[in-house]
Amino acid sequence: MSIPIFCSTIIPTIGRPTLSRAVESVLAQEVDGFAFEVIVVNDSGRELPNMAWMADPRVRIFHTMRRERSVARNTGAACARGAYFHFLDDDDWLMPGAMLAFHKLAQQTREATWLYGATQLVDRETHPLIQLQHGLRGNCFTQIMAGEWIPLQSSIIPAQVFFELRGFLPGLSSTQDVDLCRRAALMGDFAETETVISSVGMGETNSSTNRAKYLDYARWAREQILNMPGAFARMRGSAPDGVWVGRISRIYLTSMIWSLQHRMLFTAISRALFGFMNLLMGFPYFFSRKFWKAIAKPYASTTFAKGFEDEKSKS
Repeated sequence: MSIPIFCSTIIPTIGRPTLSRAVESVLAQEVDGFAFEVIVVNDSGRELPNMAWMADPRVRIFHTMRRERSVARNTGAACARGAYFHFLDDDDWLMPGAMLAFHKLAQQTREATWLYGATQLVDRETHPLIQLQHGLRGNCFTQIMAGEWIPLQSSIIPAQVFFELRGFLPGLSSTQDVDLCRRAALMGDFAETETVISSVGMGETNSSTNRAKYLDYARWAREQILNMPGAFARMRGSAPDGVWVGRISRIYLTSMIWSLQHRMLFTAISRALFGFMNLLMGFPYFFSRKFWKAIAKPYASTTFAKGFEDEKSKS
């Protein structure tokens, strides 16, 4: 009798030399009564060189022929057999104990739409930079919409949830991970483990991300989520204090301005009404400086700030 596959790690690749490190970091994971698989999606447009891990029965390889990363990831998900999906880039890698930590977290929080752990950021020479501990649990829709970022490489998502969200949006190459995270936060709650799950490279060297249009893509995708039913109520439910109530008003205010700039008058009116409604509901915080600062100032991630502070305290 075969063991059910707990997690499918999907690795889209453009043929980087670091692919073997990524695959082998998954194959080296310890398991305790569960199974996992690795799906490599070759989007490089050429054959991959023969590598030892290709003979491992836990690995399957598919080809998408330069169709772009979101298509490669969706293709891998469509072929996957795991109860959860994990997406790893070909220049990043899993830390020892990551799969065990994921399995334990999944047993504890079966209803979560997004499960994740800590991330070790490294430079392109693999030197450690900072660790990210997000502390986002339960309903954290406002925090994610405001600008908090949880790396895909340190996250798993139930297969059923992934397909209900219709996967990654094709063409959204540079912000597809942020967009999926936002849509998952709208759908349900997040769960966290403090275990360091992955090492993620930062920097431009060999990066396949389309930085030139990053902000345009991110703004367009966020606008689509604000159009979804229940977005405002979900946001209100994730605002525990005046700071986050203020953030909601800023989200709708900036959306109103964006809509006006793109001549979307009815959308702008709708955003203005929701922003005004939130402002009225935030009346208890009117005399709080933090409330008004949250409305006036762009969001700066506290996760990154804490990571730099922790690293500085170690030196």
